Amino acid sequence: MDYAKMRAIAEGLGTFAERLEGAWSVEIGPSGPVLAMVCPSKRHEGTIRRICKQLDEQLSSSHPGYIGASGPEIEHPALGRMRLPDAVVIPEESLDEEGIAVDATQVLAAVEIVSPSNPNNDYVEKLDDYPAMGIAQYLIVDPRTGTIEVHSEPCKGRYTRKESYIYGDSVPFGPWTVKTSAFRRYGKAGDCHLRPGPSAPARVGKLTLDA
Repeated sequence: MDYAKMRAIAEGLGTFAERLEGAWSVEIGPSGPVLAMVCPSKRHEGTIRRICKQLDEQLSSSHPGYIGASGPEIEHPALGRMRLPDAVVIPEESLDEEGIAVDATQVLAAVEIVSPSNPNNDYVEKLDDYPAMGIAQYLIVDPRTGTIEVHSEPCKGRYTRKESYIYGDSVPFGPWTVKTSAFRRYGKAGDCHLRPGPSAPARVGKLTLDA
């Protein structure tokens, strides 16, 4: 199925989701358009906010005109992918353009905060898609375990470098630094300096349309 048809299906799913209870997201992954229920926790949202704020403070010097944004879809029509990262580094002016999705070629970095319900989406599918889209830096923050991964140096559709950290570290992320001392884990009573441990997965509703 070509991208234009998948995009039309995705838009139809988005319209359908408006009539459903709860919050839903639509992405185009390797299996085509996917409608998934999302239940972001306050700690999930708080982590995104802290990262975007830190990036904005540094981008004014490193990349004037760029911002850390939460929410815009990114798309790569030639690859047949549309993703909704938790945060991206993009030109601020791209948010003034017509349409819904930002061209992935404008994205300097992507950030995902792992949810208990569907960790493979961040660790497997998006770890494949983001380097193929040409995104130079990918940050995965996992509040289930208190761990962080930085993936970089894409080559032939794969990241060739991975650096691992834990909550409390100052994390090099491309030309920026993300301080994680205030990050909070899921299910922990305000303590961000806890070693990784197991967590129980939550349930999620998901609908996939094969391409």
